[in-house]
Amino acid sequence: MRAKVLERFSAGAPRGSWPAEEYAARRRAEGEPATVVMDMESDAFLVVVPTRDDD
Repeated sequence: MRAKVLERFSAGAPRGSWPAEEYAARRRAEGEPATVVMDMESDAFLVVVPTRDDD
């Protein structure tokens, strides 16, 4: 599966803050199948949506 990155958020957000999850929830409320994944190399949370292989 391929994915398009909509937004990236630093993993260093203040304790109790979930900006990537909140952003993904707003996208899902608008009908986009947004998911949060962790990019270990850049120490960031990515909000992604699946794409077709030919996109």
